[in-house]
Amino acid sequence: MAPIDRRTLLASIGAAGAASVLGPLTASGQRGPIVTRAVPSTGERLPLVGLGSSITFNVGDDVAARNSCAEVMRAFFRDGGRLIDTSPMYGSSQEVIGYGLGKLGRPKQVFSADKVWIPSGARGPAQIEESRSLWGMPKLDLVQVHNLVAWEDHLKTLFAMKAAGQLRYVGITTSDGRRHAEIEKVMASQPIDFVQVSYNPLDREVEDRILPLARERKIAVLANRPFRQGALIRAVERHPLPAWAREADSANWAQLILKFIVSHPAVTCAIPATSRVDHVRENMGASYGQMPDEALRRRIAAHVQSL
Repeated sequence: MAPIDRRTLLASIGAAGAASVLGPLTASGQRGPIVTRAVPSTGERLPLVGLGSSITFNVGDDVAARNSCAEVMRAFFRDGGRLIDTSPMYGSSQEVIGYGLGKLGRPKQVFSADKVWIPSGARGPAQIEESRSLWGMPKLDLVQVHNLVAWEDHLKTLFAMKAAGQLRYVGITTSDGRRHAEIEKVMASQPIDFVQVSYNPLDREVEDRILPLARERKIAVLANRPFRQGALIRAVERHPLPAWAREADSANWAQLILKFIVSHPAVTCAIPATSRVDHVRENMGASYGQMPDEALRRRIAAHVQSL
């Protein structure tokens, strides 16, 4: 097979081909049902692929760029997406998400995942309220302590807010493989609902302890940096997509990598970030169709590592 470039694929194929990018078709010409996974603490089900906003939605006051982000969100919701993740750390991303939600008529299916990221525990409530205001929502679904900054103080605030009905879920995050020992400590000792970690076929450290602990403690897992901020996609796209990718209903490298991630039984949702409609539609295709079994997962990881 010739190499498949996710940046040109949608532009080079017709409508029938575009449908195959998004996911497998049934005999009637329609995609099968979107695949979801339950949040362990409540049973609420979320699609396997969400939408990150780090870097990609930090576009400031550029109206054209904001409208482009809104179109990414429109495509995301149209293809069944729900969870959008952001942080005060991501520049204007929160405000841009709020702008997009307003432009799209405040879609009811949105699941808002934000973070608190401030060294002062006393200033946490004000930052959380500002984030809620930027989203333009009555309350946030999930607030996570970003990179464990002042986590003891912030978790007290978040648990109190959850008890008061001011948010629905509490979580913690890390990225780039940092502070895993401390992440485990919090997971083992605190009644959190979500943990967010980096996970992809090359970054698999969390398989040893964190993902098993998440299953044991009934904690949902969000997988960040699935494409290593695009570096992983750029690396693998220099090579042909293997023919056996069809066994996982994957029409491109993005779907194959995402399906490796979300097929782990502990992972609730992967959150790739993008500023392009064609990319978000490719990514959402990983929420549909056959998922890899354990043997195929091992094959995907070994193949990506060999490239």
